[in-house]
Amino acid sequence: MRTPSEQVTPFRDARGDGAIVFDPSALPQTPVPGWFDAAHWGDAAHVVGSGGRGAAWFIDAPWGAMVLRRYLRGGLIARFSHDRYVWRGEAPVRSFAEFRLLQTLHAMGLPVPRPLAAAYWRDGRRYRAAILLERIIDVQSFGHRALDDAASAPWAESGALIARFHRAGLDHPDLNAHNLLFDDDGNGWMIDFDKARLRDPVESGWRRANLARLHRSLHKLGGPALAGLIDAGFATLRSAYDAGMSQEATR
Repeated sequence: MRTPSEQVTPFRDARGDGAIVFDPSALPQTPVPGWFDAAHWGDAAHVVGSGGRGAAWFIDAPWGAMVLRRYLRGGLIARFSHDRYVWRGEAPVRSFAEFRLLQTLHAMGLPVPRPLAAAYWRDGRRYRAAILLERIIDVQSFGHRALDDAASAPWAESGALIARFHRAGLDHPDLNAHNLLFDDDGNGWMIDFDKARLRDPVESGWRRANLARLHRSLHKLGGPALAGLIDAGFATLRSAYDAGMSQEATR
């Protein structure tokens, strides 16, 4: 397993004091705070059009394709605090935690986007955060494929993919149909690991919750018209998942 590497660089700019953590082996130069602002990239930045809360951009950097994502709140609390989180020290910062989790998963050989850099800006007892990831190209989300043609969507492939992560102990509490990506050859990836963590894979409660979350998201996307096809497809997904969970654990 590859040993993750990182460097942390503190900074101060107009938005406050902050820091950047990055993988020096993944980037040609030390990142600067401006990299986490879509305006910095000009015409090389393109808003991601589906999934999430409208806070992600595809970046065509000189050294390769990246994804820039800001951390935004959802639900009722977003009415009062759009993009600020309570400061509890550097280690729990959302972007830093996701960066380090992705480094671990990538080192384990799991199909995730390679983390490039993460940053935060602190303003008193609140902070903002953002992350840069390697972009996975020529893929579509599981949700897109299910809506396009539910009968031929990668149900079994999704079940096997989720099982692979669950065997490694990865709890993805926000697992939804946009967080699984597939290329035309059936290769799959999992994305968006904010709030995800590694847990004991023997415990089944969190694994069931992940699957239930995914099932609900598919029904939300498909609506009543596709309910029957989604339930039939999800039965295929669950069979492949159960078969995958019987295999030897990844770690």
